[in-house]
Amino acid sequence: MEDPKRRQHFFSHGGPGLEEEKEDCHWCQIRSFPNYDTYPITVINEVNDDVLPADFRFIHEVVLGAGVTPAEASFRSGCECRKDESCRYNGCQCLGDVVLDESDESDEGRKRKLQASAYQATGARVGMLRGRWLEDECDAVIYECHEGCACSAACPNRVVERGRRVPLQIFRTKDRGWGVKSTADIVRGQFVDRYIGEIITAAEADRRRKVSDVAQKKDVYLFDLDKFHDPRSLDPRLSARPYVVDGEFMSGPTRFINHSCDPNMRIYARVGDHADKHLHDLALFAIKDVPRGTELTFDYTNGVEDEDGDKGDRRGMTRCYCGSKKCRGWLF
Repeated sequence: MEDPKRRQHFFSHGGPGLEEEKEDCHWCQIRSFPNYDTYPITVINEVNDDVLPADFRFIHEVVLGAGVTPAEASFRSGCECRKDESCRYNGCQCLGDVVLDESDESDEGRKRKLQASAYQATGARVGMLRGRWLEDECDAVIYECHEGCACSAACPNRVVERGRRVPLQIFRTKDRGWGVKSTADIVRGQFVDRYIGEIITAAEADRRRKVSDVAQKKDVYLFDLDKFHDPRSLDPRLSARPYVVDGEFMSGPTRFINHSCDPNMRIYARVGDHADKHLHDLALFAIKDVPRGTELTFDYTNGVEDEDGDKGDRRGMTRCYCGSKKCRGWLF
């Protein structure tokens, strides 16, 4: 992963003159992740001598860029549930915006309740997404409890908040650069990780596209936080152009996940504190069982094709090399 000539600091982390080298080391950045010992991230290359980009930095939380503002403390709130069990149902304030349907009905005792949490709370699939969140056309938001709530850290509605629970391995593919796989089996509905990076304004994203050597390549790393964008909203944070996550130069291991037109993961908008909907998480969940060693993929465009279809002008567009039987041929 690192140039062997630059590994001296492995044996002398506190040595004088090595601070900058340690700061830039991918290995040291990965080892600083809070769950590294339990769910490690590894990097292998059995194809060639390429190493990870020298200007890339591993981070485990988003970085807010210039002009990006979270909600003020006075606008923040959480649920008042005293029992974690209550956070499964529509009475939990964190789940107040969930759109319910007949599949959410649950008769328990004499009181009819509606299951509003996205997660299974009992049985062998505890912590996995429930069925309707896994439907092919589902674009439902995942609403979770968070640190501002009265429920405990063990609340069943805090899956993404608890972080990644699978070991990941970044590896060199034969024909598509770097990719990511897990060294453990992943089951359908399981949370894998978030796509994180520097959160920037839309104007800054436009500027970065212009100065990039290849604008289409830059788009691969830019993801709009536009799930709640509404020009008619009275909330200026939701009516303005949405913020953008840029994971090209700082991100987690998910930055290296490749696109597929027939993916085994899907990206969901996840909301903790409702005051920060404009800064919602991008959470990756498995939509198929994924055996260990299988490359992890998601659809960068979420299945959306250009309006012109196959007859459109393809000049300047990014070709898709996913190789699946459902390949659309182009990304954007």
